[in-house]
Amino acid sequence: MLQIRAADLDDPALARFLSDHLADIAPTAPACSQHALDLDGLRAPGVRLWSAHDGPHLVGTVALAPVEPGHEELKSMRADPLRRGQGIGRALLEHALADATARGVTRVSLETGSMEFFAPARALYASAGFVDCAPFGDYAPDSNSAFMTRSLP
Repeated sequence: MLQIRAADLDDPALARFLSDHLADIAPTAPACSQHALDLDGLRAPGVRLWSAHDGPHLVGTVALAPVEPGHEELKSMRADPLRRGQGIGRALLEHALADATARGVTRVSLETGSMEFFAPARALYASAGFVDCAPFGDYAPDSNSAFMTRSLP
Protein backbone atom coordinates (compact mmCIF):
# COMPACT_ATOMS: atom_id res chain seq x y z
CA MET A 1 0.00 0.00 0.00
CA LEU A 2 1.39 3.39 -1.02
CA GLN A 3 2.15 5.81 1.81
CA ILE A 4 3.08 9.43 1.19
CA ARG A 5 4.81 11.32 3.98
CA ALA A 6 7.12 14.24 4.61
CA ALA A 7 10.51 13.20 3.32
CA ASP A 8 13.40 12.56 5.68
CA LEU A 9 16.12 14.70 4.14
CA ASP A 10 18.75 12.73 6.06
CA ASP A 11 17.64 9.35 4.65
CA PRO A 12 20.43 7.83 2.50
CA ALA A 13 17.79 6.12 0.33
CA LEU A 14 16.33 9.53 -0.47
CA ALA A 15 19.76 10.89 -1.36
CA ARG A 16 20.28 7.95 -3.76
CA PHE A 17 16.79 8.32 -5.24
CA LEU A 18 17.32 12.03 -5.94
CA SER A 19 20.82 11.41 -7.31
CA ASP A 20 19.34 8.82 -9.68
CA HIS A 21 16.75 11.42 -10.75
CA LEU A 22 19.49 13.89 -11.68
CA ALA A 23 21.38 11.15 -13.53
CA ASP A 24 18.24 10.14 -15.46
CA ILE A 25 17.66 13.63 -16.78
CA ALA A 26 21.31 14.60 -17.34
CA PRO A 27 21.47 13.31 -20.94
CA THR A 28 18.19 14.97 -21.96
CA ALA A 29 19.36 18.60 -22.22
CA PRO A 30 22.35 20.88 -21.71
CA ALA A 31 23.16 21.64 -18.07
CA CYS A 32 21.89 25.22 -18.47
CA SER A 33 18.44 23.78 -19.29
CA GLN A 34 18.25 21.42 -16.32
CA HIS A 35 16.39 22.86 -13.35
CA ALA A 36 15.94 19.90 -11.01
CA LEU A 37 16.85 20.56 -7.41
CA ASP A 38 19.50 18.49 -5.70
CA LEU A 39 19.21 17.53 -2.04
CA ASP A 40 20.70 20.83 -0.88
CA GLY A 41 18.22 22.75 -3.04
CA LEU A 42 15.38 20.78 -1.48
CA ARG A 43 16.58 21.91 1.96
CA ALA A 44 15.93 25.57 1.06
CA PRO A 45 13.46 27.50 3.23
CA GLY A 46 9.86 27.04 2.20
CA VAL A 47 10.43 23.86 0.16
CA ARG A 48 8.11 20.99 1.07
CA LEU A 49 9.24 17.52 0.00
CA TRP A 50 7.27 14.28 0.23
CA SER A 51 8.29 10.72 -0.45
CA ALA A 52 6.11 7.80 -1.47
CA HIS A 53 6.80 4.38 0.00
CA ASP A 54 5.48 0.94 -0.82
CA GLY A 55 6.32 -0.93 2.33
CA PRO A 56 10.02 -0.27 2.96
CA HIS A 57 10.69 0.82 -0.63
CA LEU A 58 11.02 4.47 -1.65
CA VAL A 59 9.12 4.68 -4.94
CA GLY A 60 8.56 8.40 -5.57
CA THR A 61 9.09 12.02 -4.61
CA VAL A 62 7.41 15.37 -5.14
CA ALA A 63 8.12 18.85 -3.80
CA LEU A 64 6.63 22.31 -3.79
CA ALA A 65 8.84 25.39 -3.73
CA PRO A 66 7.69 28.98 -3.27
CA VAL A 67 7.69 31.27 -6.32
CA GLU A 68 5.85 34.23 -4.79
CA PRO A 69 3.02 34.54 -2.27
CA GLY A 70 0.17 32.27 -3.39
CA HIS A 71 2.22 30.72 -6.20
CA GLU A 72 4.35 27.59 -5.84
CA GLU A 73 6.35 25.41 -8.19
CA LEU A 74 6.14 21.64 -8.47
CA LYS A 75 9.66 20.20 -8.18
CA SER A 76 11.41 16.83 -7.91
CA MET A 77 8.49 14.84 -9.26
CA ARG A 78 9.77 11.31 -9.86
CA ALA A 79 8.47 7.77 -9.72
CA ASP A 80 10.82 4.81 -9.58
CA PRO A 81 11.40 3.88 -13.25
CA LEU A 82 10.52 0.25 -12.49
CA ARG A 83 7.18 1.37 -11.03
CA ARG A 84 6.07 3.91 -13.63
CA GLY A 85 2.53 3.53 -14.90
CA GLN A 86 1.28 2.29 -11.53
CA GLY A 87 -0.30 5.55 -10.32
CA ILE A 88 2.55 6.71 -8.09
CA GLY A 89 3.04 9.99 -9.95
CA ARG A 90 -0.66 10.77 -9.92
CA ALA A 91 -0.89 10.04 -6.18
CA LEU A 92 2.09 12.29 -5.48
CA LEU A 93 0.70 15.07 -7.67
CA GLU A 94 -2.71 14.90 -5.98
CA HIS A 95 -1.03 14.95 -2.56
CA ALA A 96 1.02 18.05 -3.40
CA LEU A 97 -1.98 19.87 -4.91
CA ALA A 98 -4.15 19.05 -1.87
CA ASP A 99 -1.43 20.38 0.43
CA ALA A 100 -1.11 23.58 -1.60
CA THR A 101 -4.88 24.08 -1.66
CA ALA A 102 -5.15 23.55 2.11
CA ARG A 103 -2.51 26.24 2.66
CA GLY A 104 -4.29 28.77 0.44
CA VAL A 105 -1.93 28.55 -2.54
CA THR A 106 -3.84 29.72 -5.62
CA ARG A 107 -1.47 28.70 -8.42
CA VAL A 108 0.98 25.84 -8.96
CA SER A 109 3.34 25.92 -11.93
CA LEU A 110 6.06 23.65 -13.20
CA GLU A 111 8.95 23.42 -15.62
CA THR A 112 9.71 20.12 -17.30
CA GLY A 113 11.56 19.02 -20.36
CA SER A 114 10.16 19.54 -23.84
CA MET A 115 11.79 16.37 -25.15
CA GLU A 116 10.03 13.04 -25.79
CA PHE A 117 11.55 11.63 -22.57
CA PHE A 118 9.21 13.95 -20.63
CA ALA A 119 6.05 13.33 -22.70
CA PRO A 120 4.50 11.00 -20.08
CA ALA A 121 5.05 13.64 -17.38
CA ARG A 122 3.49 16.37 -19.52
CA ALA A 123 0.51 14.10 -20.22
CA LEU A 124 0.06 13.46 -16.49
CA TYR A 125 0.16 17.18 -15.72
CA ALA A 126 -2.31 17.98 -18.53
CA SER A 127 -4.69 15.29 -17.26
CA ALA A 128 -4.58 16.99 -13.84
CA GLY A 129 -5.62 20.36 -15.28
CA PHE A 130 -2.24 21.96 -15.98
CA VAL A 131 -2.04 24.09 -19.13
CA ASP A 132 0.90 25.48 -21.06
CA CYS A 133 2.11 28.87 -19.89
CA ALA A 134 4.93 31.34 -20.30
CA PRO A 135 8.07 31.04 -18.20
CA PHE A 136 7.45 32.10 -14.59
CA GLY A 137 9.61 33.14 -11.66
CA ASP A 138 13.27 33.31 -12.66
CA TYR A 139 12.87 31.12 -15.75
CA ALA A 140 13.67 32.42 -19.23
CA PRO A 141 12.30 31.06 -22.50
CA ASP A 142 14.13 27.84 -23.40
CA SER A 143 13.39 25.43 -26.23
CA ASN A 144 14.35 22.55 -23.91
CA SER A 145 11.70 23.51 -21.36
CA ALA A 146 7.93 23.22 -21.22
CA PHE A 147 6.11 25.42 -18.69
CA MET A 148 2.70 24.56 -17.29
CA THR A 149 0.42 26.04 -14.65
CA ARG A 150 -2.81 25.36 -12.83
CA SER A 151 -5.05 27.56 -10.72
CA LEU A 152 -6.27 26.12 -7.44
CA PRO A 153 -9.63 26.75 -5.75
